[in-house]
Amino acid sequence: MPRTVVFRFARAAGRATVAAVAAAFLAGSLGAAAAGSETGGGGANGGVAAWSWPVAPPFGIVRDYLAPAHAYGPGHRGIDIALRGETSVRAPDDGVVAFAGRVVDRRVLTIDHGEGIVSTLEPVEALVVPGERVMRGEVVGVLSVGGHAEPGALHLGARLDGEYLNPLVLLGAMPRAVLLPYADR
Repeated sequence: MPRTVVFRFARAAGRATVAAVAAAFLAGSLGAAAAGSETGGGGANGGVAAWSWPVAPPFGIVRDYLAPAHAYGPGHRGIDIALRGETSVRAPDDGVVAFAGRVVDRRVLTIDHGEGIVSTLEPVEALVVPGERVMRGEVVGVLSVGGHAEPGALHLGARLDGEYLNPLVLLGAMPRAVLLPYADR
């Protein structure tokens, strides 16, 4: 069932407040349109981006965000990005490293961006330590192996106040909702 959600992202001193509106979240896959392009540039929304892509082009999205039906239901709480070249992983925005270490079978890096926004990158061999401040675009690790993402792919997750959301919203690459005319029969 579609729902309207408004996100407001406050920026540190000297940066404008960014407001991004997602008209609807679809429970199903977003398909190739979610990637915008193979190089990851933009999206169908003309995109105001609160985040920058955590990898250098060229790359492609190989698995889309899939919202679970309920908090503990199955789904894919992020996007998987296939790297095609450089394996450096960058901070999507300014923040503080909240966690860098092993979780079960993979290396995970979590960055707290403030205002309730948190990013998770995996599998990543971190080059930073918890408590360290990072800047948008700064190399924070290198792609590793393990976890559910296919080899050569980075999983990017996003949370706002503990609730998972599609990272494409923050990347300014969320496909535009298409409204079709109502046929009164």
